[in-house]
Amino acid sequence: MSEVVILDVEPKQRYTFTKDERLKSRKTIELLFAQGKSFSIFPFRVVWKYEEATGPVLQAGFTAGSKHFKKAVDRNRIRRLMREAYRLQKKELGDQLKKQQKHLSVFFIYSGNELPEYQLVFDKMGSALMRLIKIVHENSLADT
Repeated sequence: MSEVVILDVEPKQRYTFTKDERLKSRKTIELLFAQGKSFSIFPFRVVWKYEEATGPVLQAGFTAGSKHFKKAVDRNRIRRLMREAYRLQKKELGDQLKKQQKHLSVFFIYSGNELPEYQLVFDKMGSALMRLIKIVHENSLADT
Protein backbone atom coordinates (compact mmCIF):
# COMPACT_ATOMS: atom_id res chain seq x y z
CA MET A 1 0.00 0.00 0.00
CA SER A 2 1.24 3.46 -0.83
CA GLU A 3 1.26 6.22 1.71
CA VAL A 4 -0.43 9.52 0.87
CA VAL A 5 1.59 12.59 1.71
CA ILE A 6 -0.26 15.86 2.01
CA LEU A 7 1.84 18.93 1.48
CA ASP A 8 0.92 22.20 3.11
CA VAL A 9 0.73 24.40 0.05
CA GLU A 10 0.21 28.14 0.28
CA PRO A 11 -2.84 29.33 -1.63
CA LYS A 12 -1.95 30.96 -4.93
CA GLN A 13 -1.59 34.72 -4.79
CA ARG A 14 -4.33 36.45 -6.78
CA TYR A 15 -3.27 39.66 -8.44
CA THR A 16 -6.48 41.61 -8.88
CA PHE A 17 -7.46 45.18 -9.56
CA THR A 18 -11.08 45.32 -8.47
CA LYS A 19 -13.70 47.96 -9.18
CA ASP A 20 -13.47 49.51 -5.70
CA GLU A 21 -9.69 49.89 -6.09
CA ARG A 22 -10.15 52.10 -9.15
CA LEU A 23 -10.15 55.84 -8.64
CA LYS A 24 -13.40 56.91 -10.34
CA SER A 25 -15.09 59.55 -8.22
CA ARG A 26 -14.77 62.99 -9.82
CA LYS A 27 -14.83 64.58 -6.36
CA THR A 28 -12.00 62.37 -5.09
CA ILE A 29 -9.92 62.97 -8.22
CA GLU A 30 -10.38 66.75 -8.00
CA LEU A 31 -9.39 66.66 -4.32
CA LEU A 32 -6.36 64.54 -5.18
CA PHE A 33 -5.10 67.03 -7.77
CA ALA A 34 -5.92 70.04 -5.56
CA GLN A 35 -4.39 68.78 -2.29
CA GLY A 36 -2.19 65.87 -3.30
CA LYS A 37 1.58 65.76 -3.60
CA SER A 38 3.47 64.53 -6.62
CA PHE A 39 6.79 63.22 -7.90
CA SER A 40 8.13 62.15 -11.27
CA ILE A 41 9.84 58.99 -12.38
CA PHE A 42 10.11 59.29 -16.15
CA PRO A 43 7.82 58.51 -18.00
CA PHE A 44 5.35 58.82 -15.10
CA ARG A 45 4.15 61.68 -12.99
CA VAL A 46 2.60 60.29 -9.82
CA VAL A 47 0.09 62.32 -7.80
CA TRP A 48 -0.76 60.88 -4.38
CA LYS A 49 -2.72 61.72 -1.25
CA TYR A 50 -2.30 59.91 2.06
CA GLU A 51 -5.13 59.96 4.64
CA GLU A 52 -7.05 57.99 7.26
CA ALA A 53 -8.58 54.75 5.98
CA THR A 54 -12.07 55.03 4.52
CA GLY A 55 -13.13 52.14 2.32
CA PRO A 56 -10.39 50.47 0.27
CA VAL A 57 -6.84 51.20 1.45
CA LEU A 58 -5.48 51.81 -2.03
CA GLN A 59 -7.16 53.45 -5.02
CA ALA A 60 -5.45 54.19 -8.32
CA GLY A 61 -6.18 55.95 -11.59
CA PHE A 62 -4.27 56.03 -14.86
CA THR A 63 -4.08 58.41 -17.79
CA ALA A 64 -2.09 59.23 -20.89
CA GLY A 65 -2.36 62.70 -22.36
CA SER A 66 -3.91 63.41 -25.72
CA LYS A 67 -1.24 66.03 -26.41
CA HIS A 68 1.27 63.38 -27.51
CA PHE A 69 -1.17 60.56 -28.32
CA LYS A 70 -3.89 61.79 -30.63
CA LYS A 71 -5.43 58.37 -31.20
CA ALA A 72 -7.57 56.91 -28.41
CA VAL A 73 -6.24 53.46 -29.35
CA ASP A 74 -2.74 54.53 -28.26
CA ARG A 75 -3.95 56.14 -25.02
CA ASN A 76 -5.97 53.03 -24.18
CA ARG A 77 -2.95 50.80 -24.85
CA ILE A 78 -0.76 52.86 -22.52
CA ARG A 79 -3.40 52.83 -19.78
CA ARG A 80 -3.81 49.07 -20.19
CA LEU A 81 -0.04 48.54 -19.85
CA MET A 82 0.07 50.78 -16.77
CA ARG A 83 -2.86 48.98 -15.10
CA GLU A 84 -1.30 45.58 -15.75
CA ALA A 85 2.09 46.59 -14.35
CA TYR A 86 0.38 48.16 -11.31
CA ARG A 87 -1.86 45.14 -10.71
CA LEU A 88 1.11 42.77 -10.57
CA GLN A 89 3.22 44.92 -8.24
CA LYS A 90 0.83 46.68 -5.82
CA LYS A 91 0.65 43.96 -3.14
CA GLU A 92 3.50 45.20 -0.97
CA LEU A 93 2.15 48.76 -0.90
CA GLY A 94 -1.36 47.50 -0.05
CA ASP A 95 -0.01 45.35 2.79
CA GLN A 96 1.89 48.33 4.24
CA LEU A 97 -1.25 50.50 4.16
CA LYS A 98 -3.41 47.77 5.75
CA LYS A 99 -0.92 47.46 8.57
CA GLN A 100 -1.12 51.21 9.24
CA GLN A 101 -4.87 51.48 8.55
CA LYS A 102 -4.37 54.35 6.11
CA HIS A 103 -5.79 55.17 2.68
CA LEU A 104 -3.72 56.16 -0.34
CA SER A 105 -5.14 57.67 -3.52
CA VAL A 106 -2.71 57.56 -6.45
CA PHE A 107 -2.94 58.81 -10.01
CA PHE A 108 -0.36 57.74 -12.59
CA ILE A 109 0.07 60.11 -15.54
CA TYR A 110 2.07 58.88 -18.52
CA SER A 111 4.17 61.81 -19.75
CA GLY A 112 6.39 60.18 -22.37
CA ASN A 113 6.27 61.05 -26.08
CA GLU A 114 6.42 57.55 -27.55
CA LEU A 115 4.38 54.38 -27.20
CA PRO A 116 6.24 52.41 -24.49
CA GLU A 117 7.24 48.76 -24.37
CA TYR A 118 5.68 46.74 -21.55
CA GLN A 119 9.04 46.04 -19.89
CA LEU A 120 9.77 49.79 -19.53
CA VAL A 121 6.31 50.41 -18.04
CA PHE A 122 6.71 47.43 -15.67
CA ASP A 123 10.15 48.57 -14.44
CA LYS A 124 9.17 52.22 -13.98
CA MET A 125 5.89 51.27 -12.27
CA GLY A 126 7.94 49.15 -9.85
CA SER A 127 10.19 52.14 -9.13
CA ALA A 128 7.18 54.41 -8.57
CA LEU A 129 5.55 51.89 -6.22
CA MET A 130 8.80 51.47 -4.27
CA ARG A 131 8.94 55.24 -3.85
CA LEU A 132 5.33 55.25 -2.63
CA ILE A 133 6.18 52.49 -0.13
CA LYS A 134 9.06 54.63 1.14
CA ILE A 135 6.73 57.66 1.44
CA VAL A 136 4.12 55.63 3.34
CA HIS A 137 6.82 54.28 5.65
CA GLU A 138 8.18 57.79 6.32
CA ASN A 139 4.66 59.08 7.03
CA SER A 140 4.04 56.22 9.47
CA LEU A 141 7.24 57.08 11.33
CA ALA A 142 6.19 60.75 11.46
CA ASP A 143 2.77 59.78 12.88
CA THR A 144 4.25 57.83 15.81
